[in-house]
Amino acid sequence: MNLKEALFKQCEAFVNKRLQNIEEVISSNQKALQSETKSTAGDKHETGRAMLQLEMEKAGQQLAGITQMKEILNRIDISKQSKTAHLGSIIKTDKANYFLSISAGKLTACDKDYFAISISSPIGKLLLGKQVNDVIVFNENSIKIEEVF
Repeated sequence: MNLKEALFKQCEAFVNKRLQNIEEVISSNQKALQSETKSTAGDKHETGRAMLQLEMEKAGQQLAGITQMKEILNRIDISKQSKTAHLGSIIKTDKANYFLSISAGKLTACDKDYFAISISSPIGKLLLGKQVNDVIVFNENSIKIEEVF
């Protein structure tokens, strides 16, 4: 398995784990909503239902974010090679290594750390379209691009 494929698979696993967690939360909240029966406390019941509704809305928003991440991953062609940074590129710099994909945080492959970042993140926007020897400035730090593949 090559480096790009290893990083891509870790991103997929990250998304699938988040999806599983959200589905469990939604299922749990649906069961709680169904079991919530009208009690003599009245207000207490209504507050409980309102809190569950808020949790469901929050989980729904997270589910939408995960769906968007899956769509981004589906657009990545790991076999595509280019000298210009694009979605799916691995970018090695003098400061850190990046995988332009989704915001999945720090990943480790081939005994090196890579940061999976979105192309819509601040540093992702700066790296997009750059080539070897280009320099970007992020948080007042100059970052030199050493390799793009």
